[in-house]
Amino acid sequence: MTVEQQTGTGTGTADSHPPKKPPRNKFALACATLASTTSILLGYDIGVMSGAIIYIKRDLKITDVQVEILVGIINLYSLIGSFLAGRTSDWIGRRYTIVLAGAIFFVGAILMGFSPNYAFLMFGRFIAGIGIGYALMIAPVYAAEVSPTSSRGFLTSFPEVFINTGLLFGYISNFAFSKLPLRIGWRLMLGIGVVPSLLIALGVLAMPESPRWLVMRGRLGEARRVLEKTSDSQEEARLRLADIKSAAGIPESCNDDVVHVMSKQSTGKGVWKEMFIHASPAVRHIVLAVLGIHFFQQAIGLDSVVLYSPTIFGKAGITSDNQKLLATVAVGFTKTIFILVATFFLDRVGRRPLLLSSFGGIILSLFTLATCLTVIHHSHTKVMWAVGLSIATVLSSVATFSIGAGPIAWVYSTEILPLRLRAQGAAMGVVVNRTISGVISMTFLSLSKAMTIGGAFFLYGGVATVGWIFFYIMLPETRGKTLEEMEGSFGNFTAKGRNAPEAPSTDKDGNKPSQLQDTDRV
Repeated sequence: MTVEQQTGTGTGTADSHPPKKPPRNKFALACATLASTTSILLGYDIGVMSGAIIYIKRDLKITDVQVEILVGIINLYSLIGSFLAGRTSDWIGRRYTIVLAGAIFFVGAILMGFSPNYAFLMFGRFIAGIGIGYALMIAPVYAAEVSPTSSRGFLTSFPEVFINTGLLFGYISNFAFSKLPLRIGWRLMLGIGVVPSLLIALGVLAMPESPRWLVMRGRLGEARRVLEKTSDSQEEARLRLADIKSAAGIPESCNDDVVHVMSKQSTGKGVWKEMFIHASPAVRHIVLAVLGIHFFQQAIGLDSVVLYSPTIFGKAGITSDNQKLLATVAVGFTKTIFILVATFFLDRVGRRPLLLSSFGGIILSLFTLATCLTVIHHSHTKVMWAVGLSIATVLSSVATFSIGAGPIAWVYSTEILPLRLRAQGAAMGVVVNRTISGVISMTFLSLSKAMTIGGAFFLYGGVATVGWIFFYIMLPETRGKTLEEMEGSFGNFTAKGRNAPEAPSTDKDGNKPSQLQDTDRV
C-alpha cells in the first residue's frame, strides 16, 4: 500500500496510473520557513567573519593564532546553547526556544558591534555563540515535526538554505562596508546582525507549536488542530496523530483535549541512558548515524573553505582585498544556488543517493584543489591554469557540499531520531557538528603553515573518502517514511542494513498500521 493510499490521495487500484504527489501544504511551508530563518544567524556570522577578520586584524593588531581563536571559538561557545536547547525545548516548547535563540543572538550582535578591544569582542562572540547553538538545534527539529511526510525532506532542508542565505548576506555586508573607515567598517559588519535576529524573534510568534511537543505535554486537541493544518489530508492528520500518541505512550482510545503524560516522557528525563547505556541495537545504530553524519560534514574542512576563502584566494594568486571579497561573494552565491537545487531533490531522489554523490564530488574537488595549491606553492612563477582551477574547485567544493552533505546532515539526523529522543538527540548532533567545526576553523592557519595549504586539503580529502565509506555502509534510505517508523530501518550494521526490513503493511489482525510501504523502500 502506498503513502497516497494511506492518506487518501491515491487511486487505490493496481492497474491505474501512479498517484500524483499532493500539492505542497502552504501552512507547513510557512511554519518551516519561519522556524528555519533562525539558521540565518550562523550563516551570517560565518560569512561576515571571513571578511571582517581582515580589518579586525589590522585594527586590533592581533596575531594569526588570535585570528583562528576569534573565528572558530563561536562554534565551541555554541555548544552551551546546544546542550541547553534540548532540555529547554522539551520544557518551554519548540516555538519559544526559537524566540530565545533570536533574543540571545541579538544581545551578542550588539556587544560585537560596540567592541572596543579583543577581549570585549570575544565576550560578544560568547553570547552570540549561545544563541547560535539554540538556533542550530531547534530549527531542524521544529521543521521535521511540523512537516507532512510527502515534503519533509524539502522542508527540513530549509535550515541549511537559510545558513547559506545568511552566509551570502555576510559576504555582501563585508563588501558593502569595506570602504568605511577601519574602526567603523568591521563593527558595522558584525553589529548589523541585530536586524535578522530581531525579525526572527518577532516572526516566530506567529507560528503554532510543534504538534509532537503538544502531544508530549498531553495537549491533544491543540496537536490535532495543528496536524489538520500541516497534513496533506484529514486522513494523514489522523494517522500522524495516532503515530505520535503511540510514540508518546498515550493510548489510541484517549481523545481528551488534555491528558496526563508521564513527566519522564514530556521533560526528556532518562534520554541519555536510553541512548548510551541501555540502548537497543536500533537506537545504537541511530545514535552512531547521527554522530557520524555530523562529524564527517565538518571534518572534511568545508568550513575552512568558507571562513578562509580570502586567504585561500590569496594563496591562489589574488592580491587585492576588493577582489578577494568579490570572490567570496561568488562562493556565497554558489552555495545558495545549489542548496536551493538540493531542496527539490531530497524528496524525489532520496537522502542516500544525494549524500553519496555529494561526497564523491567533494572528494574530487578537494584533491584537485590540493594539487593546484601545491603546484602554486612550489612554483616560482604564476601558474595561471592552477590559479583558475583553484578558484573553480573552491566553487565546485561548496556547490557539491550544498547539494547534498550540507542539508542532508540536518534532515537525516533529525528525522531518524525517535520522538522520545529527538530534542536531546538533535542537540547531541549539533554539539558534535559545532565541536568539529570549531576544531577545523581554529587550526586551519596553523595546519597550513605546518604542512602547506595544499597538504591541509589533501588531509581533508582523505577524511572525506573515509566519510563516503561510512555513509555507504551505515546509512539506510529514509525518504517517504513517517518519523514514527524510522526505528524499523536501523539496527543492522552490515551492508544488508541499507535495505533493512520494514514493518509489515498489516498487523496480525489484518489492520493497517501507518508504516512505510514497498514502493518507498530503498
